[in-house]
Amino acid sequence: MKQKFAFITGATAGIGQACARLLAKQGYNLIICGRRQDRLDALKQALTNEFGIECITLSFDIRVLEEVQAAINSLSDAHKQVDVLINNAGLAMGLSSFEDGDFRHWDTMIDTNIKGLLYVSRTLVPHMIANGSGHIVNVGSIAGKEVYANGNVYCATKHAVDALNRSMRMDLSKFPIKVSAIHPGAVETEFSIVRFEGDAERAKKVYEGFENLIADDIAEGVWFMLNRPPHVNINEMTIMPTAQPMAGVIHRKS
Repeated sequence: MKQKFAFITGATAGIGQACARLLAKQGYNLIICGRRQDRLDALKQALTNEFGIECITLSFDIRVLEEVQAAINSLSDAHKQVDVLINNAGLAMGLSSFEDGDFRHWDTMIDTNIKGLLYVSRTLVPHMIANGSGHIVNVGSIAGKEVYANGNVYCATKHAVDALNRSMRMDLSKFPIKVSAIHPGAVETEFSIVRFEGDAERAKKVYEGFENLIADDIAEGVWFMLNRPPHVNINEMTIMPTAQPMAGVIHRKS
């Protein structure tokens, strides 16, 4: 049986790295993507040594269409026929009331969370169509289902991911290509460090007083979606910490 290939964006840390590790463990070959080549190289070495899979690294900026297309076009025809695309790359920047919003933060979130997902998906989908199969998993957020104070533009970008996921599901089912979204609540990764531009102390406070999710929790949800039989599509899944019933509410221990 042909060994499957998964293409994972934002694979150098957090949920993307956890997905790469779990899929490698399950026998998938991988194309792992990110902007930090040193991290990609280290992950490739770890996964190939431990699981004996084929692993290709692509270092590019998903916000730049020409870089996306050049990276994917550098693959062999066989490697372009990916079975799975995990659109994981995304970020939040800043946490401020709308009137204090930073245009630089807004542009980065819109370009990464929306345009990046579009560029990668649009470039790979024709190969899935030619192959007559495929599964796209879009990593959204509870912020794409609800809003919270000072989350404004980040929430808007993740609402866009939610809408795109449902639209892609409708448009691509005829080929047939599966489309799913996974919407995590508070997951401790590098997310808050990026949001607060390297302020580790401020980022640490986000997860104090409750048991947050970890990246492996989300990777296991992704694997459940991918491991369904051909006639089953999980449209979306929301995973929250027990202490977080909704986006803006976390019950913390005093």
